[in-house]
Amino acid sequence: MSLLDILNHRRAVRHYDADKPIDKEVVRNCIEQATLAPTSSNMQLWEAYHVTDKNVLKELSHACLDQLSARSAQQMVVFVTRQDQYKEHAQAALAFERNNIKSYSPAEKQENRIKRQEMSYTKLIPFLYSRCFGLWGLVRKTLAQCVGLFRPMMRQVSEGDMRVSVHKSCALAVQTFMLAMSEAGYDTCPLEGFDSLLVKKALNLPYNAEVNMVITCGIRASDGVWGARYRRPFKETYHHV
Repeated sequence: MSLLDILNHRRAVRHYDADKPIDKEVVRNCIEQATLAPTSSNMQLWEAYHVTDKNVLKELSHACLDQLSARSAQQMVVFVTRQDQYKEHAQAALAFERNNIKSYSPAEKQENRIKRQEMSYTKLIPFLYSRCFGLWGLVRKTLAQCVGLFRPMMRQVSEGDMRVSVHKSCALAVQTFMLAMSEAGYDTCPLEGFDSLLVKKALNLPYNAEVNMVITCGIRASDGVWGARYRRPFKETYHHV
């Protein structure tokens, strides 16, 4: 299928066919493809929980307000943000970048490039992603506004802003997953109507994990898509500057 075919095939499916199971290995492969999605500072602060166990699916269905899409789903994938793991992810990214520079950069430029990466992953990233009841965010916000008086400056640096950034990166992975599923001939529906505490309980998630989206999976039933797709007129969305 072309990209346009994939985009047209992907719909938010509300009812799955109980007689058409899907292959968990295909779903797993689609999750692996989602890891290729872009992510801020290459931090990859997200995880995917692939659910096939019937008992857990039942718990998740209830946590998703017993929506038909959840009740009829053959499998589910729950995408979770893990901002609490920023230190470990920064160290891993730095180790990779050191090797990357040594492998592909001219010898005379390696030292300076490694220093820039070390500054980013050992100083800047921990400063941006750390939390302390909103206080660190206030410090960052104040500093950004002061520096912004003299030069362009990233201003969305409060603790709430950084949380949004982490969720945006996770959402890019979610969309990549759903498009991969569409290419495989499978259907999905992204759910935001759910009780996050019950979802976390069903998956035994740690306190600091945050549920980004619950994706139901299967093959659509005849009544699985509710009518034509509505989109705002393109001329109201597109602005050429």
